[in-house]
Amino acid sequence: MKKKPVSILLCVAMTAVVLTACGSSSSNTNSTGSTAAGGTTAANNSGSAAAGASGDAVTIKVFSNLPDRTSGQGLIEQMLFDQYMQETPHITIQVEALDDESYKTKFKAYASGSEMPDLVNAWGQPSFLSEVIDAGLLAELNKADYADYGFLEGSLEGFSRDGKLYGLARNTDVMVFYYNKAIFAANNVKVPETYEELLAASETFQSAGIIPVSMDGSDKWPLSIYINALYQQFEGSAAITDVKAAVDSNDYSNPAWTRSLELYTQTADSGMFQIGFETTDYATSMNLFTNGQSAMFYMGSWEMSMATNQDIPAEIRDNIGVFNMPAVAGGKGTRTDIAAWNGGGHAVTANSAAKEEAVKLLNYMYRPENWSKLCWENGVCMSAQNFSEYLTGSETALQLELVELVNNSTSISGVTFNDLGTNEYKTVSEDASVELAIGKITIEEFTNKLSSVMK
Repeated sequence: MKKKPVSILLCVAMTAVVLTACGSSSSNTNSTGSTAAGGTTAANNSGSAAAGASGDAVTIKVFSNLPDRTSGQGLIEQMLFDQYMQETPHITIQVEALDDESYKTKFKAYASGSEMPDLVNAWGQPSFLSEVIDAGLLAELNKADYADYGFLEGSLEGFSRDGKLYGLARNTDVMVFYYNKAIFAANNVKVPETYEELLAASETFQSAGIIPVSMDGSDKWPLSIYINALYQQFEGSAAITDVKAAVDSNDYSNPAWTRSLELYTQTADSGMFQIGFETTDYATSMNLFTNGQSAMFYMGSWEMSMATNQDIPAEIRDNIGVFNMPAVAGGKGTRTDIAAWNGGGHAVTANSAAKEEAVKLLNYMYRPENWSKLCWENGVCMSAQNFSEYLTGSETALQLELVELVNNSTSISGVTFNDLGTNEYKTVSEDASVELAIGKITIEEFTNKLSSVMK
């Protein structure tokens, strides 16, 4: 296949939106970027936000799902907040940051009250955004403001309804297997091109006392994405429409569902994931990989910053590679059909007392020379904007592997099945993904659970 420039590829790839990059802890951050236990603090103003004329003191309250403010996307977000406050001295930004699941729980609490923060994280998929828009919680943005921001074609669709825009997508996300090249070489294992080879590699690692794949089963959604990625390998490019049709119609009779779920249960039964994976959280599963206990880690491209994280031993971070879900026997898909979407983003709340200033902050963050440029140059993630002009020639090997994987893709998954329905459907489908993996329910019971919740 002829290789496509990254800017063109990403425009093709990002035709659907969903999900998010995740954190592993919680923090509250004040206007100088330092962390504080307990409630949020600010170096300048305190109390509720008060919008006024230009130059009047204004506090913008930010609710973020990026709790690590020292690395990754949390660092970039905080860098931009600090930079913005330096350029606009009358603005104080207070940050409350929690990991994904804690964030979603508290978001619901905020939504039921009258004290919503001014700038919030949002996910551009139906399971999260539909109910939020229905409740009138988000402010409409002026689409014309972003005409020259370089957002990739389709990247804002998940944040739009009836021609109105309610948020901005921050990432281009790809779900991959991160692998330790040194562990693979020491055990004479090659990067698997077929699923049979992946299962064989798993057996080799288990025999050597190494966890084949560390899996975040506690958060459940990685397991649902794994199922969707298998389905994509069985159905190929048709998967993006087939999956949505199945959720909309409550019809999972396509044999590809049964074949995907059978292979999924076979994988879990084979011991590919660590013992107790169903209760292993994000941070722990990642630590299994970054301390060398597992050969692979199934997670999204937003973790590309592992290659630059100085807290990870050099012998690990310098040997991280990625590969896509391997091709399955008898499937229509190939190794170039990837699980990809546009990730979480930011939105301004409708009843914010500092709405005008919050929108200005949002627009500042997403100027291409800010979020997109800083994320790429710091090896953090691929933004939902065209970042090709910011390629430096000094990218990490991991960055380049991810870009090549996207450039060579022949189809994308778009929104995965667990995020295509209501919030209740998301809960039921992700719970069922865990239950099926540990043998608590059968494949028939799995599909029945999904069918019943959308009726």
